[in-house]
Amino acid sequence: MTTYDNTIDDPRERQLLVLGGKDFASVTETVCNVAERPTTTGWKIAFAISLSMLSVLGLLVMYLVLTGIGVWGNQTPVGWGFDIVNFVFWVGIGHAGTLISAILFLFRQNWRTSINRFAEAMTIFAVMCAGLFPAIHIGRQWRAYFLFPLPNQMSMWPQFRSPLLWDVFAVSTYASVSLFFWYVGMVPDFATLRDRSKGKIRHLAYSILSLGWTGSSRHWHRYERAYLILSALCTPLVLSVHSVVSFDFATAQLPGWHTTIFPPYFVAGAVFGGFAMVLTLAIPARAFLGLKDIITLRHIDNMCKILLAMGVVVSYAYATEFFTAWYSGSHWEQELFKNRVFGNYAWAYWVMVLCNVVAPQAFWFKVCRNNLVVVMCVAMCVNIGMWFERFVIIVTSLARDFIPGSWWPYWPTWVDIATLIGSFGLFFTCFLLFCRFLPVVAMAEVKTVMPEAHAHGEGGDSKKSDYWPDEHHASRRSRGGEPA
Repeated sequence: MTTYDNTIDDPRERQLLVLGGKDFASVTETVCNVAERPTTTGWKIAFAISLSMLSVLGLLVMYLVLTGIGVWGNQTPVGWGFDIVNFVFWVGIGHAGTLISAILFLFRQNWRTSINRFAEAMTIFAVMCAGLFPAIHIGRQWRAYFLFPLPNQMSMWPQFRSPLLWDVFAVSTYASVSLFFWYVGMVPDFATLRDRSKGKIRHLAYSILSLGWTGSSRHWHRYERAYLILSALCTPLVLSVHSVVSFDFATAQLPGWHTTIFPPYFVAGAVFGGFAMVLTLAIPARAFLGLKDIITLRHIDNMCKILLAMGVVVSYAYATEFFTAWYSGSHWEQELFKNRVFGNYAWAYWVMVLCNVVAPQAFWFKVCRNNLVVVMCVAMCVNIGMWFERFVIIVTSLARDFIPGSWWPYWPTWVDIATLIGSFGLFFTCFLLFCRFLPVVAMAEVKTVMPEAHAHGEGGDSKKSDYWPDEHHASRRSRGGEPA
């Protein structure tokens, strides 16, 4: 039996995005089975590990609040260490989900439909992880409410000219819109789970979440209009949120930070790292959840191409930083970048270059893009490299500033490292719960890109294109023929 290869680029027809000869009913059965079947042993083991890591995070946060941030490796002059590195890392991870859902939706890229749901979920969970670190790094965590412009008896207001406050508004707005976008997209699928549910508790829960969805034309009209509006709102947020995060550094006078390339550089890096995390989640998900016919090699191939393109952009940004330092004629900038390459933290810089510049070059070759082991290894390398990129930017710039007398190396403590590991526990715990109880694939959207969704695709060849130009289709019908 030959397997249909949907990674072939044939300009004469679009390749199928759902394989295995599935129809609408089998797509519904496959996706709903993930949430309806009994809990598997593999899921229980993975959840136990993630929950253990989350418990460690909770204990460490309590220890931090009771003891103080002296348990971290932060000290003069490195006032920002793992806390802000982790914050920027997790905010970047949350970008790919909105990019896949909003921007690719506006550009009518049909291949997004199989992966957008868990990419959106990844966005929400990553922003949750990111929001934790600014709240706990301020030292007096019980006064974090001063970040918000709340009326108070002392008339103390935040400094609205500070990019740190811009972060609060940008990230909270991004999280709110992304949450609404994620939830609205799931409403039709919640109704499907509601109608299939057998237990009273599950039926009640899905009934509440589906908001009385009946599938009427009025409901579909309102749904599509709301989805389009939220997509339009999310699109500028993808560009603005990480640009605002970069202002935390770009507005400073510190060598290595004071540069105008940071906003586009950070956005490209966020998309780069976010897509790497999507691949890291998609490959195991399609294997363990039985979604290989819905999340196909075509989807993996397209994401690899985007990862390669963003890797080239990030590599260009690395080179531009060195050129700008040389062209500026600033002694401090030039010495800083020399120190990054040959100084105390050169090992971190070269890990970053190896993971972010060298590793993605494998995706120039189709044989590598179609090898899931290679794809998984490259995606993991990019995840590691993007974390080290944030480490290099923050720590190397702070450790050596203008005055040699204030130079001091930074080394994380066990609390720093365990907190980083614990944040992954929070992320994977939420993601596993999402996979267990919510529709992991957008069933309603996947069905719209199948041949059966179009009149010409009924009962025909399973390899037909999922789209036919109206004029071509009309001309074939006028001649009494059917599309080949």
